[in-house]
Amino acid sequence: MLTHRFLTVLIIVASASASAEIPSEPILTEDGLVFPEGAAIPRSMTKTEQLWIADHPLAVSRGTTPPPAFLSDVRCPAEYEPMQGIIFAWEPFGSVTPILSAMVREITTTGAAEAYIMVDTASEQASVTTTLTSAGANMSRVKFFVVTTDTIWIRDYGPRYIYEGNVRSIVDHTYNRPRPNDDLQPFFWNNQKKHSLYEIPLIHGGGNYHLSRLGPSWSTRLIANENPGLSEATIIGHWQNYQNVNTTLTNPFPTSVDWTQHIDMWMQIIDDMKVIISDWPNNSGSVQDVICDSTAIAMAGAGWTVTRVPAFSVSGVHYTFTNVVMCNDLVLLPSYTNATVSPSNAAALAAFQAALPGKTIVQVPCQAIVSSAGVMHCIVMHVPAHLGAGGTSPTAYLRTLRGPETLTPGNSLEIRWSSDDDVSVSNVDILLSLDGGATWPTTIASATTDDGLFTWNVPSTYTTQGRIRVVARDASGDTGFDSSDDDLFINAPPPPCVGDADGGGAINFADITSVLASYGATGTPFMEGDADGSGSVDFADITAVLANWGSDCSG
Repeated sequence: MLTHRFLTVLIIVASASASAEIPSEPILTEDGLVFPEGAAIPRSMTKTEQLWIADHPLAVSRGTTPPPAFLSDVRCPAEYEPMQGIIFAWEPFGSVTPILSAMVREITTTGAAEAYIMVDTASEQASVTTTLTSAGANMSRVKFFVVTTDTIWIRDYGPRYIYEGNVRSIVDHTYNRPRPNDDLQPFFWNNQKKHSLYEIPLIHGGGNYHLSRLGPSWSTRLIANENPGLSEATIIGHWQNYQNVNTTLTNPFPTSVDWTQHIDMWMQIIDDMKVIISDWPNNSGSVQDVICDSTAIAMAGAGWTVTRVPAFSVSGVHYTFTNVVMCNDLVLLPSYTNATVSPSNAAALAAFQAALPGKTIVQVPCQAIVSSAGVMHCIVMHVPAHLGAGGTSPTAYLRTLRGPETLTPGNSLEIRWSSDDDVSVSNVDILLSLDGGATWPTTIASATTDDGLFTWNVPSTYTTQGRIRVVARDASGDTGFDSSDDDLFINAPPPPCVGDADGGGAINFADITSVLASYGATGTPFMEGDADGSGSVDFADITAVLANWGSDCSG
Protein backbone atom coordinates (compact mmCIF):
# COMPACT_ATOMS: atom_id res chain seq x y z
CA MET A 1 0.00 0.00 0.00
CA LEU A 2 1.23 3.50 -0.80
CA THR A 3 1.98 5.84 2.12
CA HIS A 4 0.22 9.19 2.43
CA ARG A 5 3.39 10.95 1.29
CA PHE A 6 3.62 8.86 -1.88
CA LEU A 7 -0.08 9.26 -2.59
CA THR A 8 0.45 13.01 -2.47
CA VAL A 9 3.41 12.77 -4.83
CA LEU A 10 1.46 10.49 -7.18
CA ILE A 11 -1.39 12.99 -7.38
CA ILE A 12 1.01 15.88 -8.03
CA VAL A 13 2.96 14.01 -10.70
CA ALA A 14 -0.18 12.66 -12.34
CA SER A 15 -1.61 16.18 -12.49
CA ALA A 16 1.62 17.48 -14.00
CA SER A 17 1.61 14.66 -16.54
CA ALA A 18 -1.95 15.44 -17.52
CA SER A 19 -1.23 19.11 -18.02
CA ALA A 20 2.18 18.83 -19.66
CA GLU A 21 3.01 17.14 -22.91
CA ILE A 22 6.27 15.70 -21.56
CA PRO A 23 6.60 14.99 -17.80
CA SER A 24 9.83 15.81 -16.02
CA GLU A 25 9.23 13.36 -13.16
CA PRO A 26 8.83 9.60 -13.06
CA ILE A 27 5.37 8.26 -12.20
CA LEU A 28 4.98 6.63 -8.80
CA THR A 29 2.95 3.39 -8.79
CA GLU A 30 2.42 0.61 -6.28
CA ASP A 31 5.12 -1.35 -8.13
CA GLY A 32 7.65 1.46 -7.92
CA LEU A 33 8.80 4.26 -10.20
CA VAL A 34 7.85 4.27 -13.88
CA PHE A 35 9.71 6.42 -16.42
CA PRO A 36 7.39 7.36 -19.31
CA GLU A 37 8.84 7.37 -22.81
CA GLY A 38 9.88 10.89 -23.70
CA ALA A 39 9.91 12.08 -20.10
CA ALA A 40 12.42 14.89 -19.56
CA ILE A 41 14.09 13.19 -16.60
CA PRO A 42 17.16 15.22 -15.64
CA ARG A 43 20.55 13.75 -14.84
CA SER A 44 20.11 14.90 -11.26
CA MET A 45 17.67 13.14 -8.95
CA THR A 46 14.06 14.26 -9.28
CA LYS A 47 11.87 15.22 -6.32
CA THR A 48 9.84 12.05 -6.77
CA GLU A 49 13.02 9.95 -6.67
CA GLN A 50 14.23 11.76 -3.57
CA LEU A 51 10.99 10.94 -1.79
CA TRP A 52 11.13 7.34 -2.99
CA ILE A 53 14.67 6.90 -1.68
CA ALA A 54 13.65 8.31 1.69
CA ASP A 55 11.59 5.13 2.19
CA HIS A 56 13.67 2.86 -0.08
CA PRO A 57 17.36 3.76 0.45
CA LEU A 58 19.79 2.68 -2.24
CA ALA A 59 21.90 -0.24 -1.13
CA VAL A 60 24.98 -1.78 -2.68
CA SER A 61 23.75 -4.79 -4.59
CA ARG A 62 27.11 -5.34 -6.23
CA GLY A 63 30.26 -7.03 -5.06
CA THR A 64 29.17 -10.59 -5.71
CA THR A 65 32.18 -11.05 -7.97
CA PRO A 66 35.72 -10.78 -6.60
CA PRO A 67 38.09 -8.40 -8.38
CA PRO A 68 40.40 -9.58 -11.18
CA ALA A 69 42.84 -12.17 -9.87
CA PHE A 70 45.85 -10.82 -11.77
CA LEU A 71 45.77 -7.05 -11.32
CA SER A 72 49.01 -6.61 -13.25
CA ASP A 73 47.10 -7.74 -16.37
CA VAL A 74 44.41 -5.04 -15.89
CA ARG A 75 44.36 -1.62 -17.52
CA CYS A 76 41.52 0.88 -17.65
CA PRO A 77 41.38 2.60 -21.08
CA ALA A 78 41.01 6.36 -21.33
CA GLU A 79 38.47 8.14 -23.51
CA TYR A 80 41.17 9.58 -25.75
CA GLU A 81 42.34 6.08 -26.75
CA PRO A 82 41.07 4.22 -29.85
CA MET A 83 37.35 3.43 -29.63
CA GLN A 84 35.29 0.79 -31.38
CA GLY A 85 32.05 2.59 -30.63
CA ILE A 86 29.89 4.83 -28.48
CA ILE A 87 26.73 3.66 -26.67
CA PHE A 88 23.54 5.76 -26.58
CA ALA A 89 20.26 5.25 -24.75
CA TRP A 90 17.78 6.80 -27.18
CA GLU A 91 15.39 8.60 -24.85
CA PRO A 92 14.50 11.77 -26.75
CA PHE A 93 12.71 14.58 -24.97
CA GLY A 94 12.04 18.16 -25.94
CA SER A 95 14.59 19.27 -28.52
CA VAL A 96 17.23 16.65 -27.67
CA THR A 97 16.74 14.59 -30.85
CA PRO A 98 18.77 16.98 -33.04
CA ILE A 99 21.64 16.72 -30.53
CA LEU A 100 21.56 12.91 -30.60
CA SER A 101 21.32 12.91 -34.40
CA ALA A 102 24.28 15.25 -34.82
CA MET A 103 26.37 13.20 -32.41
CA VAL A 104 25.63 9.90 -34.18
CA ARG A 105 26.34 11.48 -37.56
CA GLU A 106 29.74 12.75 -36.49
CA ILE A 107 30.72 9.60 -34.59
CA THR A 108 29.90 7.30 -37.51
CA THR A 109 31.60 9.54 -40.09
CA THR A 110 34.37 11.78 -38.75
CA GLY A 111 34.85 9.58 -35.67
CA ALA A 112 35.06 6.37 -37.75
CA ALA A 113 33.33 4.45 -34.95
CA GLU A 114 30.14 2.49 -34.41
CA ALA A 115 27.09 3.96 -32.68
CA TYR A 116 25.41 1.41 -30.41
CA ILE A 117 21.87 2.64 -29.82
CA MET A 118 19.54 1.25 -27.16
CA VAL A 119 15.89 1.63 -28.21
CA ASP A 120 12.85 0.54 -26.24
CA THR A 121 10.89 -1.03 -29.10
CA ALA A 122 11.22 -2.18 -32.71
CA SER A 123 8.93 0.66 -33.80
CA GLU A 124 11.23 3.17 -32.11
CA GLN A 125 14.15 1.59 -33.99
CA ALA A 126 12.36 2.17 -37.28
CA SER A 127 11.68 5.80 -36.38
CA VAL A 128 15.26 6.41 -35.25
CA THR A 129 16.58 4.79 -38.44
CA THR A 130 14.64 7.34 -40.49
CA THR A 131 15.86 10.20 -38.31
CA LEU A 132 19.52 9.19 -38.48
CA THR A 133 19.43 8.50 -42.20
CA SER A 134 18.06 11.98 -42.80
CA ALA A 135 20.75 13.41 -40.51
CA GLY A 136 23.52 11.90 -42.65
CA ALA A 137 24.75 9.16 -40.30
CA ASN A 138 26.70 6.25 -41.76
CA MET A 139 24.01 3.64 -41.11
CA SER A 140 26.41 0.74 -41.71
CA ARG A 141 28.02 1.75 -38.42
CA VAL A 142 24.75 2.11 -36.48
CA LYS A 143 23.91 -0.96 -34.38
CA PHE A 144 20.53 -1.14 -32.62
CA PHE A 145 19.65 -3.04 -29.44
CA VAL A 146 16.03 -3.33 -28.34
CA VAL A 147 16.04 -3.04 -24.55
CA THR A 148 14.14 -0.88 -22.05
CA THR A 149 15.98 2.06 -20.54
CA ASP A 150 14.63 4.65 -18.09
CA THR A 151 16.72 7.70 -18.98
CA ILE A 152 19.19 9.08 -21.48
CA TRP A 153 22.07 9.45 -18.97
CA ILE A 154 24.01 6.30 -19.88
CA ARG A 155 27.36 7.71 -18.77
CA ASP A 156 26.25 7.20 -15.20
CA TYR A 157 24.93 3.64 -15.48
CA GLY A 158 26.48 2.16 -18.62
CA PRO A 159 29.32 -0.38 -18.79
CA ARG A 160 32.78 0.90 -17.83
CA TYR A 161 35.49 -1.11 -19.54
CA ILE A 162 38.85 -2.48 -18.52
CA TYR A 163 41.32 -4.55 -20.49
CA GLU A 164 42.46 -7.86 -19.01
CA GLY A 165 45.42 -8.68 -21.18
CA ASN A 166 43.98 -8.13 -24.67
CA VAL A 167 40.36 -8.85 -23.70
CA ARG A 168 37.71 -6.29 -22.78
CA SER A 169 35.82 -6.76 -19.51
CA ILE A 170 33.16 -4.69 -17.71
CA VAL A 171 33.30 -3.24 -14.20
CA ASP A 172 29.82 -2.31 -12.95
CA HIS A 173 28.54 -0.39 -9.94
CA THR A 174 25.12 0.19 -8.38
CA TYR A 175 23.61 3.23 -10.12
CA ASN A 176 23.18 6.19 -7.77
CA ARG A 177 19.59 6.70 -8.94
CA PRO A 178 16.47 4.54 -8.37
CA ARG A 179 16.21 3.76 -12.10
CA PRO A 180 16.00 -0.04 -12.29
CA ASN A 181 16.12 -0.56 -16.05
CA ASP A 182 19.11 1.72 -16.36
CA ASP A 183 20.92 -0.12 -13.58
CA LEU A 184 20.63 -3.38 -15.54
CA GLN A 185 22.24 -2.11 -18.74
CA PRO A 186 25.80 -3.36 -18.05
CA PHE A 187 24.38 -6.87 -17.59
CA PHE A 188 22.54 -6.55 -20.90
CA TRP A 189 25.74 -5.46 -22.62
CA ASN A 190 27.64 -8.29 -20.95
CA ASN A 191 25.14 -10.79 -22.39
CA GLN A 192 25.20 -9.21 -25.84
CA LYS A 193 28.96 -8.97 -26.21
CA LYS A 194 30.00 -11.89 -23.96
CA HIS A 195 32.37 -9.57 -22.11
CA SER A 196 33.16 -10.68 -18.57
CA LEU A 197 31.59 -8.54 -15.85
CA TYR A 198 32.88 -7.63 -12.40
CA GLU A 199 30.54 -6.11 -9.82
CA ILE A 200 32.31 -3.47 -7.75
CA PRO A 201 30.72 -2.83 -4.32
CA LEU A 202 30.06 0.90 -4.76
CA ILE A 203 27.07 3.17 -5.31
CA HIS A 204 28.24 5.49 -8.02
CA GLY A 205 27.43 7.60 -11.07
CA GLY A 206 29.91 6.91 -13.85
CA GLY A 207 30.26 10.54 -14.88
CA ASN A 208 31.97 11.25 -11.59
CA TYR A 209 35.20 9.77 -12.88
CA HIS A 210 37.97 10.71 -15.28
CA LEU A 211 41.24 8.90 -15.87
CA SER A 212 44.45 8.66 -17.82
CA ARG A 213 45.46 5.41 -19.47
CA LEU A 214 48.60 5.57 -17.30
CA GLY A 215 46.53 4.94 -14.15
CA PRO A 216 45.94 8.32 -12.42
CA SER A 217 42.24 9.08 -12.01
CA TRP A 218 39.97 11.65 -10.39
CA SER A 219 36.55 11.76 -8.73
CA THR A 220 34.75 14.14 -6.38
CA ARG A 221 33.91 13.28 -2.80
CA LEU A 222 30.34 12.77 -3.84
CA ILE A 223 31.42 9.11 -3.92
CA ALA A 224 32.07 9.23 -0.17
CA ASN A 225 28.63 10.72 0.48
CA GLU A 226 27.03 7.98 -1.63
CA ASN A 227 28.86 5.25 0.31
CA PRO A 228 28.75 6.48 3.93
CA GLY A 229 29.76 3.12 5.36
CA LEU A 230 33.08 3.19 3.52
CA SER A 231 36.18 5.26 4.20
CA GLU A 232 37.77 7.20 1.37
CA ALA A 233 40.72 4.80 1.51
CA THR A 234 38.38 1.83 1.07
CA ILE A 235 36.64 3.46 -1.89
CA ILE A 236 39.96 4.25 -3.56
CA GLY A 237 41.05 0.68 -2.82
CA HIS A 238 38.01 -0.76 -4.58
CA TRP A 239 38.79 1.20 -7.73
CA GLN A 240 42.42 0.11 -7.49
CA ASN A 241 41.52 -3.56 -7.04
CA TYR A 242 38.96 -3.69 -9.85
CA GLN A 243 40.38 -1.21 -12.39
CA ASN A 244 44.08 -0.83 -11.49
CA VAL A 245 43.80 2.96 -11.13
CA ASN A 246 45.08 5.42 -8.53
CA THR A 247 42.29 7.85 -7.65
CA THR A 248 42.51 11.39 -6.29
CA LEU A 249 39.37 12.77 -4.64
CA THR A 250 38.46 16.45 -4.93
CA ASN A 251 35.73 18.45 -3.24
CA PRO A 252 32.47 18.54 -5.21
CA PHE A 253 30.75 21.69 -6.42
CA PRO A 254 27.88 23.01 -4.29
CA THR A 255 24.55 21.59 -5.42
CA SER A 256 23.40 25.17 -6.00
CA VAL A 257 25.87 25.20 -8.92
CA ASP A 258 25.75 21.58 -10.07
CA TRP A 259 23.15 19.11 -8.83
CA THR A 260 25.15 16.13 -10.09
CA GLN A 261 28.45 17.08 -8.36
CA HIS A 262 30.19 15.01 -11.05
CA ILE A 263 33.73 15.72 -12.13
CA ASP A 264 32.89 15.40 -15.84
CA MET A 265 31.07 18.73 -15.55
CA TRP A 266 34.36 20.58 -15.03
CA MET A 267 37.25 18.35 -16.15
CA GLN A 268 38.25 16.35 -19.24
CA ILE A 269 41.52 14.42 -19.54
CA ILE A 270 42.49 14.65 -23.21
CA ASP A 271 45.85 12.82 -23.35
CA ASP A 272 48.36 11.04 -21.13
CA MET A 273 49.46 14.25 -19.39
CA LYS A 274 46.97 16.81 -20.73
CA VAL A 275 43.79 18.01 -19.08
CA ILE A 276 41.16 20.71 -19.67
CA ILE A 277 39.62 22.28 -16.55
CA SER A 278 36.89 24.89 -16.19
CA ASP A 279 37.53 28.46 -15.11
CA TRP A 280 34.91 30.87 -13.75
CA PRO A 281 35.44 34.39 -15.14
CA ASN A 282 32.17 35.69 -13.68
CA ASN A 283 32.60 33.95 -10.30
CA SER A 284 36.22 34.49 -9.28
CA GLY A 285 36.84 33.20 -5.76
CA SER A 286 33.63 31.14 -5.65
CA VAL A 287 33.67 27.62 -4.25
CA GLN A 288 33.60 26.13 -7.74
CA ASP A 289 36.36 28.46 -8.92
CA VAL A 290 38.57 27.51 -5.95
CA ILE A 291 38.01 23.78 -6.62
CA CYS A 292 38.93 24.16 -10.29
CA ASP A 293 41.91 26.41 -9.61
CA SER A 294 43.36 24.18 -6.89
CA THR A 295 42.98 21.07 -9.06
CA ALA A 296 44.61 22.85 -12.02
CA ILE A 297 47.53 23.99 -9.84
CA ALA A 298 48.03 20.52 -8.34
CA MET A 299 47.98 18.80 -11.73
CA ALA A 300 50.30 21.37 -13.31
CA GLY A 301 52.68 20.83 -10.40
CA ALA A 302 52.61 17.09 -11.16
CA GLY A 303 53.71 17.73 -14.75
CA TRP A 304 50.34 17.99 -16.51
CA THR A 305 49.67 20.46 -19.31
CA VAL A 306 46.52 22.26 -18.16
CA THR A 307 44.17 24.18 -20.47
CA ARG A 308 41.42 26.35 -18.98
CA VAL A 309 38.02 27.02 -20.57
CA PRO A 310 35.25 29.27 -19.20
CA ALA A 311 32.23 27.98 -17.29
CA PHE A 312 29.12 29.78 -16.06
CA SER A 313 26.26 29.39 -13.63
CA VAL A 314 23.24 31.24 -15.00
CA SER A 315 19.81 31.07 -13.35
CA GLY A 316 20.64 27.71 -11.76
CA VAL A 317 22.02 26.17 -14.97
CA HIS A 318 25.63 24.96 -15.06
CA TYR A 319 27.10 25.79 -18.49
CA THR A 320 30.25 23.75 -19.15
CA PHE A 321 32.60 23.37 -22.11
CA THR A 322 34.45 20.39 -20.60
CA ASN A 323 31.54 17.94 -20.96
CA VAL A 324 32.76 16.75 -24.35
CA VAL A 325 32.83 13.45 -26.24
CA MET A 326 36.16 12.22 -27.57
CA CYS A 327 36.01 9.50 -30.22
CA ASN A 328 39.20 8.64 -32.08
CA ASP A 329 40.17 11.81 -34.01
CA LEU A 330 36.87 13.56 -33.20
CA VAL A 331 35.92 15.83 -30.29
CA LEU A 332 32.29 16.90 -29.89
CA LEU A 333 32.22 20.24 -28.08
CA PRO A 334 29.00 21.88 -26.80
CA SER A 335 27.95 25.38 -27.80
CA TYR A 336 25.16 27.47 -26.28
CA THR A 337 22.77 30.26 -27.23
CA ASN A 338 22.39 31.80 -23.75
CA ALA A 339 23.36 35.45 -23.97
CA THR A 340 25.82 35.25 -21.08
CA VAL A 341 27.51 32.09 -22.35
CA SER A 342 27.41 32.26 -26.15
CA PRO A 343 30.25 34.82 -26.45
CA SER A 344 32.55 32.11 -25.04
CA ASN A 345 31.71 29.51 -27.71
CA ALA A 346 34.57 30.72 -29.91
CA ALA A 347 37.05 30.84 -27.03
CA ALA A 348 36.21 27.27 -26.04
CA LEU A 349 36.66 26.08 -29.62
CA ALA A 350 40.01 27.84 -29.91
CA ALA A 351 41.19 26.33 -26.60
CA PHE A 352 40.39 22.78 -27.70
CA GLN A 353 41.93 23.31 -31.13
CA ALA A 354 45.14 24.57 -29.55
CA ALA A 355 45.25 21.73 -27.01
CA LEU A 356 44.44 19.01 -29.58
CA PRO A 357 45.90 20.13 -32.91
CA GLY A 358 45.55 16.67 -34.47
CA LYS A 359 41.82 16.35 -33.72
CA THR A 360 38.70 17.54 -35.51
CA ILE A 361 36.67 19.66 -33.09
CA VAL A 362 32.96 19.83 -33.97
CA GLN A 363 30.64 22.13 -32.04
CA VAL A 364 27.14 20.79 -31.34
CA PRO A 365 24.38 23.16 -30.12
CA CYS A 366 23.45 21.91 -26.64
CA GLN A 367 21.19 24.60 -25.19
CA ALA A 368 18.28 22.14 -25.25
CA ILE A 369 19.91 19.68 -22.84
CA VAL A 370 22.16 21.70 -20.51
CA SER A 371 19.31 22.68 -18.17
CA SER A 372 18.85 18.96 -17.38
CA ALA A 373 22.16 18.95 -15.45
CA GLY A 374 24.26 17.30 -18.14
CA VAL A 375 25.54 17.66 -21.68
CA MET A 376 26.97 15.31 -24.33
CA HIS A 377 29.48 13.36 -22.26
CA CYS A 378 26.63 12.44 -19.92
CA ILE A 379 24.55 10.72 -22.63
CA VAL A 380 27.18 8.37 -24.04
CA MET A 381 29.42 5.53 -22.87
CA HIS A 382 32.65 4.55 -24.60
CA VAL A 383 33.44 1.07 -25.91
CA PRO A 384 37.22 0.78 -26.36
CA ALA A 385 38.76 -0.78 -29.43
CA HIS A 386 39.11 -4.53 -29.74
CA LEU A 387 42.82 -5.41 -29.48
CA GLY A 388 42.84 -8.35 -31.91
CA ALA A 389 45.34 -8.38 -34.76
CA GLY A 390 44.06 -6.04 -37.45
CA GLY A 391 41.09 -5.32 -35.20
CA THR A 392 39.35 -8.48 -36.42
CA SER A 393 41.17 -11.51 -35.01
CA PRO A 394 39.85 -12.86 -31.69
CA THR A 395 41.70 -12.41 -28.42
CA ALA A 396 41.65 -14.63 -25.33
CA TYR A 397 42.56 -14.31 -21.67
CA LEU A 398 43.36 -17.34 -19.51
CA ARG A 399 41.89 -16.69 -16.06
CA THR A 400 43.05 -19.81 -14.21
CA LEU A 401 46.17 -22.01 -14.28
CA ARG A 402 48.38 -19.09 -15.22
CA GLY A 403 51.12 -20.61 -13.03
CA PRO A 404 53.19 -21.28 -11.10
CA GLU A 405 51.09 -24.06 -9.55
CA THR A 406 51.44 -27.70 -8.55
CA LEU A 407 48.79 -30.03 -9.96
CA THR A 408 47.87 -33.52 -8.79
CA PRO A 409 47.13 -36.19 -11.41
CA GLY A 410 43.51 -37.33 -11.37
CA ASN A 411 42.17 -34.10 -9.88
CA SER A 412 39.43 -32.19 -11.73
CA LEU A 413 40.33 -28.54 -12.27
CA GLU A 414 38.44 -25.66 -13.87
CA ILE A 415 40.11 -24.00 -16.81
CA ARG A 416 38.52 -20.56 -17.07
CA TRP A 417 38.99 -17.98 -19.77
CA SER A 418 37.36 -15.00 -21.44
CA SER A 419 37.42 -14.10 -25.10
CA ASP A 420 36.83 -11.09 -27.29
CA ASP A 421 36.27 -10.29 -30.95
CA ASP A 422 35.07 -7.44 -33.13
CA VAL A 423 31.98 -9.59 -33.87
CA SER A 424 31.95 -12.83 -31.85
CA VAL A 425 33.98 -15.92 -30.98
CA SER A 426 32.66 -19.24 -32.35
CA ASN A 427 34.61 -21.76 -30.26
CA VAL A 428 37.92 -22.38 -28.51
CA ASP A 429 40.67 -25.00 -28.36
CA ILE A 430 42.52 -25.77 -25.12
CA LEU A 431 46.07 -27.07 -25.41
CA LEU A 432 48.73 -28.44 -23.04
CA SER A 433 52.49 -27.92 -23.31
CA LEU A 434 55.01 -29.98 -21.34
CA ASP A 435 58.09 -27.99 -22.32
CA GLY A 436 57.31 -24.46 -21.12
CA GLY A 437 55.36 -23.49 -24.24
CA ALA A 438 57.93 -24.51 -26.85
CA THR A 439 55.47 -27.04 -28.29
CA TRP A 440 51.78 -27.80 -27.77
CA PRO A 441 51.35 -31.50 -28.61
CA THR A 442 48.34 -32.27 -26.37
CA THR A 443 44.80 -31.10 -27.14
CA ILE A 444 42.69 -30.94 -23.98
CA ALA A 445 39.57 -29.76 -25.85
CA SER A 446 38.90 -29.03 -29.50
CA ALA A 447 36.32 -26.50 -30.76
CA THR A 448 34.61 -26.45 -27.36
CA THR A 449 31.84 -23.97 -26.58
CA ASP A 450 33.09 -20.47 -25.77
CA ASP A 451 31.39 -20.40 -22.36
CA GLY A 452 34.53 -19.60 -20.40
CA LEU A 453 34.73 -22.88 -18.48
CA PHE A 454 36.12 -26.37 -19.08
CA THR A 455 36.63 -29.07 -16.44
CA TRP A 456 39.96 -30.84 -16.95
CA ASN A 457 41.13 -34.10 -15.44
CA VAL A 458 44.85 -33.68 -14.77
CA PRO A 459 46.76 -36.46 -16.56
CA SER A 460 49.29 -38.78 -14.94
CA THR A 461 52.15 -37.03 -16.68
CA TYR A 462 55.24 -35.78 -14.93
CA THR A 463 56.44 -32.31 -15.91
CA THR A 464 57.92 -29.24 -14.30
CA GLN A 465 57.19 -27.13 -17.39
CA GLY A 466 53.45 -27.50 -17.99
CA ARG A 467 51.49 -24.64 -19.59
CA ILE A 468 47.86 -24.19 -20.68
CA ARG A 469 46.82 -22.30 -23.80
CA VAL A 470 43.32 -21.24 -24.85
CA VAL A 471 42.84 -20.50 -28.55
CA ALA A 472 39.77 -18.46 -29.58
CA ARG A 473 38.37 -18.84 -33.11
CA ASP A 474 35.82 -16.72 -34.96
CA ALA A 475 33.48 -17.62 -37.83
CA SER A 476 36.11 -16.63 -40.41
CA GLY A 477 38.65 -19.03 -38.90
CA ASP A 478 40.83 -16.26 -37.45
CA THR A 479 42.37 -17.13 -34.11
CA GLY A 480 43.99 -15.54 -31.08
CA PHE A 481 45.34 -17.12 -27.90
CA ASP A 482 46.59 -16.65 -24.36
CA SER A 483 48.79 -18.98 -22.33
CA SER A 484 50.01 -19.55 -18.79
CA ASP A 485 52.57 -16.97 -17.69
CA ASP A 486 54.61 -19.47 -15.71
CA ASP A 487 55.20 -23.22 -15.44
CA LEU A 488 52.78 -25.74 -13.97
CA PHE A 489 54.22 -28.74 -12.10
CA ILE A 490 52.30 -31.96 -12.63
CA ASN A 491 53.33 -34.21 -9.79
CA ALA A 492 53.15 -37.67 -11.42
CA PRO A 493 55.99 -39.97 -10.25
CA PRO A 494 58.94 -40.29 -12.62
CA PRO A 495 60.31 -43.73 -13.57
CA PRO A 496 62.47 -45.62 -11.01
CA CYS A 497 65.68 -43.88 -12.06
CA VAL A 498 66.98 -41.34 -14.53
CA GLY A 499 68.89 -42.90 -17.42
CA ASP A 500 66.58 -45.85 -18.06
CA ALA A 501 65.71 -44.72 -21.59
CA ASP A 502 64.04 -47.96 -22.68
CA GLY A 503 62.32 -48.80 -19.39
CA GLY A 504 64.17 -52.12 -19.22
CA GLY A 505 65.18 -51.78 -15.59
CA ALA A 506 68.95 -51.78 -16.25
CA ILE A 507 70.99 -48.93 -17.68
CA ASN A 508 73.23 -50.29 -20.39
CA PHE A 509 73.94 -50.18 -24.13
CA ALA A 510 70.24 -50.80 -24.91
CA ASP A 511 69.45 -47.37 -23.45
CA ILE A 512 71.99 -45.71 -25.76
CA THR A 513 70.28 -47.48 -28.67
CA SER A 514 66.88 -46.26 -27.42
CA VAL A 515 68.09 -42.66 -27.27
CA LEU A 516 69.58 -42.80 -30.76
CA ALA A 517 66.45 -44.41 -32.20
CA SER A 518 64.24 -41.61 -30.85
CA TYR A 519 66.73 -38.77 -31.23
CA GLY A 520 65.03 -35.44 -31.88
CA ALA A 521 61.58 -36.54 -30.69
CA THR A 522 59.51 -34.35 -28.34
CA GLY A 523 56.41 -35.12 -26.31
CA THR A 524 55.69 -36.64 -22.91
CA PRO A 525 58.47 -36.70 -20.29
CA PHE A 526 60.09 -40.14 -19.92
CA MET A 527 58.72 -41.35 -23.22
CA GLU A 528 60.80 -43.91 -25.11
CA GLY A 529 64.36 -42.56 -25.37
CA ASP A 530 63.80 -39.65 -22.94
CA ALA A 531 66.35 -40.73 -20.32
CA ASP A 532 66.29 -37.48 -18.30
CA GLY A 533 62.52 -36.81 -18.36
CA SER A 534 62.80 -33.45 -20.10
CA GLY A 535 60.13 -34.19 -22.70
CA SER A 536 62.62 -34.22 -25.58
CA VAL A 537 65.28 -36.67 -26.76
CA ASP A 538 68.67 -35.05 -27.31
CA PHE A 539 72.33 -35.21 -26.27
CA ALA A 540 71.38 -34.62 -22.63
CA ASP A 541 69.75 -38.05 -22.62
CA ILE A 542 73.01 -39.75 -23.71
CA THR A 543 74.70 -37.89 -20.84
CA ALA A 544 72.03 -39.17 -18.42
CA VAL A 545 72.55 -42.77 -19.57
CA LEU A 546 76.32 -42.56 -19.22
CA ALA A 547 76.09 -40.89 -15.80
CA ASN A 548 73.96 -43.76 -14.48
CA TRP A 549 75.63 -46.59 -16.45
CA GLY A 550 75.26 -49.97 -14.80
CA SER A 551 72.54 -48.95 -12.34
CA ASP A 552 69.81 -51.48 -11.57
CA CYS A 553 66.38 -49.84 -11.83
CA SER A 554 64.34 -53.02 -11.62
CA GLY A 555 63.63 -52.79 -7.90
